[in-house]
Amino acid sequence: MLDETDQKPIAEIQGLRVAFQTKDGPVLGVEDVSFNVNAGETVCVVGESGSGKSVSSLSLMRLVEFGGGEIAGGRLNFNRKDADAVDLAQTDQNLMQTIRGNEIGMIFQEPMTALNPVFTVGRQLTEGLRLHKRLNRAQAEARALELLHQVRIPEPERRLKQFPHELSGGMRQRVVIAMALACEPRLLIADEPTTALDVTIQAEILALMDRLKRETGTAVMFITHDMAVVAQMADRVVVMFRGNKVEEGTVEEIFENPQHPYTKALLAAVPKLGEMRGKSAPEPMKLMGRAQGEIRPILGTDEPLLTVRNLTTRFPVRGGFFRRLVANVHAVEDLSFTINKGQTLSLVGESGCGKSSAGRSILRLVEPQSGSIKLGDKDIMALTPEALRMARLDMQMIFQDPFASLNPQMQLADQVAEPMRNFGMFKGDESTKRVEMLFDRVELPRSFMRRYPHELSGGQRQRVAIARALALNPKLIIADEAVSALDVSVQAQVLNLMMELQAELGISFLFISHDMAVVERVSHHVGVMYLGRIVEMGPRARVFENPQHSYTQALMKAVPIADPRQRKDEKDLNFKPIPSPIHPSSYMPEPSAYNEVEPGHFVLTTDSGY
Repeated sequence: MLDETDQKPIAEIQGLRVAFQTKDGPVLGVEDVSFNVNAGETVCVVGESGSGKSVSSLSLMRLVEFGGGEIAGGRLNFNRKDADAVDLAQTDQNLMQTIRGNEIGMIFQEPMTALNPVFTVGRQLTEGLRLHKRLNRAQAEARALELLHQVRIPEPERRLKQFPHELSGGMRQRVVIAMALACEPRLLIADEPTTALDVTIQAEILALMDRLKRETGTAVMFITHDMAVVAQMADRVVVMFRGNKVEEGTVEEIFENPQHPYTKALLAAVPKLGEMRGKSAPEPMKLMGRAQGEIRPILGTDEPLLTVRNLTTRFPVRGGFFRRLVANVHAVEDLSFTINKGQTLSLVGESGCGKSSAGRSILRLVEPQSGSIKLGDKDIMALTPEALRMARLDMQMIFQDPFASLNPQMQLADQVAEPMRNFGMFKGDESTKRVEMLFDRVELPRSFMRRYPHELSGGQRQRVAIARALALNPKLIIADEAVSALDVSVQAQVLNLMMELQAELGISFLFISHDMAVVERVSHHVGVMYLGRIVEMGPRARVFENPQHSYTQALMKAVPIADPRQRKDEKDLNFKPIPSPIHPSSYMPEPSAYNEVEPGHFVLTTDSGY
């Protein structure tokens, strides 16, 4: 790291204040924030949704004006390379255009919206180089190829000719990082660049950004709500809460000796891998500032509720003039498991491993090819459409994105009451009372019953989705990545809520997730999925404390640890690329065979491709 004395900070934020005009008058997004970013240093800005961390970064880029905000006060000093230092708050948009992309690069949270869907990857990478660096076409293309090599994209020559939709989420994010680094900016702003990514891809991208920072001496401002990522990346940490900076310090100081109650609460809410060691059953987390009774483990029963045997789901790929079947996507392949009453089975794995398809197949939202699904004494696969509709009284689903699963034009009370109306369960006053009770259960004020989904935060919307799933008193709830998009403290509250409901009502959960630390916290049993098959399955303690399959071990190794003294190195992370699940229609995979390594702990012996 460079010495501060002979190096002025690359960016100095002093007393920043940002206001947004709304119907109810001005709202402050950032009240009063000051911090510096030095060369070759990573400053992590942490806080929950609405704390003002993204607004601060958009102010530095002067993009906040395009989102209805204005910089109402403060200075944004930026130390340029070959020119005088400027105050970005006062700079006109013409000069900002030169600085943006050329001297300050930005990696946005959602790579699909940051890339233009109608241009190839090569065209988008070369555009900034030709504009800012005045390179000719051949030089720009050579530099673009070099950048793709740098971010370790496989087959980079082919990728330059592809469009964004042809790449996976992790690959798209690498392209966005390459674009941000194209002109060798002095300052790189990364706004939640790994939130939506799998743990293995996240580990690779964090290691990649750390290596590129060391090689190029770029200053990095890294915005996140994930404390484990902070421990992995930061030199210094700035903690934000409701538009103000509440604490700043080195990464060791913040993790080992936090001063502000909010910082302590953030760290307490982080589920850590290994925390449940020696515990036989899941138990709710202790949350700061909340009165909790005695915390008891949730034991559940040994009585089976859901039995799935040899479930196979494939999606047809059609092609040619007559739209003939040319291949199949093998989404779920020969899947078998049991969930007991009052217990949680988690399916964990990366994007594309088939875990969501498995959840949807059980509810028959997608039709499986073969296999048997028994819920109690009902054979779900044999039911007629009318009987299946009645069977869904007992099984409900919570989706990943509550904004997409709630109706934007209906009040929340009507959305929670709708399933009861559909099945004619509760009428009139009884229905209103039950909706009020459900809002109480998920800890939402009753005044929210008259609101619409867009008036709530992500965590509050997810609580409405849980209330709606509970409306019919189901025996089984399938939670598909139900907490992956939530802030860490909101996530802890929603997980606790789900576990409390399980303890009181005896609900069984099929919990689908890619977050190993969350899975360890909530599960009785765990199934690790890879390419449509369960590669390892058993009681949570056995799978986490004694992982046997090489893929389970790789997943465990990739999980970032919320301890700055246990950082991962790029050379420790050598993941194999996931092979394609698409096979010709003539392909017949072999059945899954398992070896029982200890009582109830099974490992796949069929070749899984990993």
